[in-house]
Amino acid sequence: MITALDTNVLLDILIPDDQFAERSLAAIEAAAAGGSLVICDPVYAELCGQFRSQADCDRFLLENSILVERVSRQAMWAAASAWLGYRRTERRRDRILTDFLIGAHASSQASRLITRDRGVYRKYFKDLIVVDPSRI
Repeated sequence: MITALDTNVLLDILIPDDQFAERSLAAIEAAAAGGSLVICDPVYAELCGQFRSQADCDRFLLENSILVERVSRQAMWAAASAWLGYRRTERRRDRILTDFLIGAHASSQASRLITRDRGVYRKYFKDLIVVDPSRI
């Protein structure tokens, strides 16, 4: 099984977040035991801000067997379509295209997504299995 990771669960561990670090780590470890872990380009870009160098970020990913995948053109199209739907229907517009790229990548290139930000993913990517470690 391929599990995509959202930035927030990785930051829970890196920062660490007293409230969520343990649960996020447990969810990631369980997913790793049953398959591979991936992040998409936008997650990589968000994650890089937590490291002094690209080499440090890449080392963290390598040590944790997390692969970086490009978002496919098909997933980018799905992200754009979902984001446009969001822009047309939502009054509050606090979501950025990156959220939709992460969801579309997970939906089309992975089996599930580990994230604490489940609302947007469940609403706009209905076939995506969303694992929220804060609810485990």
